[in-house]
Amino acid sequence: MACTKDDMLDAIANMTVTEIVDLISAIEEKFGVTAAVAVAAGPVGGGEAAAPVEEQTEFNVVMTSFGEKKIDVIKVIRAITGLGLKEAKDMVEGVPSVVKEAASKEDAAKIKKDLEDVGAKVELK
Repeated sequence: MACTKDDMLDAIANMTVTEIVDLISAIEEKFGVTAAVAVAAGPVGGGEAAAPVEEQTEFNVVMTSFGEKKIDVIKVIRAITGLGLKEAKDMVEGVPSVVKEAASKEDAAKIKKDLEDVGAKVELK
């Protein structure tokens, strides 16, 4: 029996965030694509001065590796996100994982520092 688009959407709606992250990673691997949003380039060259670049104010904190101290990283993830033990463990083991979306520059830097202090590798996007 074929699965309809509505069936798939219903199944996804019932998933946890970590399960969705795992699903996205599996789709990226299977089809050789990325879920990153493409950004259009602005005009190149020209006689006028370039418009000032708007400074990024919100960042996604993405853990790319948990390092050698997985338990310590799980503790930090739980403190940052408020997740339960199983959900935090799933997030850590499912790297790359989005730890926090749309964090302010200061919050993102603090989260990155906290995770890197226990051995995790983190990117701000």
